[in-house]
Amino acid sequence: MQFISLTDKELVRHYVKGNENSFEVLLNRHKDKVFNYIKMMVKDVDVANDIFQDTFIKVIQTLKKGKYNEEGKFLPWVMRIAHNLIIDHFRKAKKMPKANIYASNGEDEDFDIFSILKMDDQSIEDKIVMDQVFSDVKKLLDYLPEEQREVVVMRHYQDMSFKDISEKTGVSINTALGRMRYALINLRRLIEENQMIMTY
Repeated sequence: MQFISLTDKELVRHYVKGNENSFEVLLNRHKDKVFNYIKMMVKDVDVANDIFQDTFIKVIQTLKKGKYNEEGKFLPWVMRIAHNLIIDHFRKAKKMPKANIYASNGEDEDFDIFSILKMDDQSIEDKIVMDQVFSDVKKLLDYLPEEQREVVVMRHYQDMSFKDISEKTGVSINTALGRMRYALINLRRLIEENQMIMTY
């Protein structure tokens, strides 16, 4: 059988049924794009190699367990796994800025998706990518409640302080912070539901 002519979806099915060769074709087809993305983000070849290997270990484990959702395309799914591992790396290295917003129980909320878009040392290529992602996120704002959308636009697209947002909207700073926190939670949910790949 000529696996090279098969679609990703067909190759995944063959691999799940036990044909190891089909996964090799998948790997060869997508490895450059996945690795280059990881390297662009971490800017270190050795770290990129480690994350690349971890990505495909996780891909293999998920496929073997039969947990891969065929409704999504294979490459975006792999890129999402790689992206999550990159985020884990940044968190462990304490290089990923987090949202200065805390839950009512005092625990740190998940990272602010906008913080990824403002990393230092961006190349021209990085900036083009980040601008596209910023644009993609902006489209998701339409799905937020109006009061949450308003505070996100003011904070991240108009660069207003929470003090200014408070004065303009006529609510307390704590209320504005709360709306931002819920907006970030809702945006993360929308990103996951739409299988969006952030920073790519």
